[in-house]
Amino acid sequence: MSAPRLAERFVHLGLGATAEPQPPFTGLEWYEGYGARTASDGSEGRLVSMHTFTEGWPSWEMHPKGHEVVICTAGEMLLTQEYPDGRREQTTLRTGEYAINDPGVWHIADVAESATAVFITAGEGTQHRPR
Repeated sequence: MSAPRLAERFVHLGLGATAEPQPPFTGLEWYEGYGARTASDGSEGRLVSMHTFTEGWPSWEMHPKGHEVVICTAGEMLLTQEYPDGRREQTTLRTGEYAINDPGVWHIADVAESATAVFITAGEGTQHRPR
């Protein structure tokens, strides 16, 4: 038996220090089912996922109920964070580097060629807005 690939089967870190493999990722609609499956963990639950990007994100996102850790595992990405006071900060993440998105901070990433990142996300209540 082969081990699951994080880019295809995310992991939920739940209450009581549990780690639960999730069904295969099928696209953005997958997140609705994830929310239903893990709702009892509330804002303490964390989704661990991996995505590869060949272009910038199509929309901003914000996690109101917890921090998100973004770990660049390959390539390079420019992370832009927009704080509630309107201030923006940009950080270039290269392989092995990470950033933390604070609760309530809108963020987006741009990619010149290709980048892969692992995300540890407090996803409850996540919001999106157009680029």
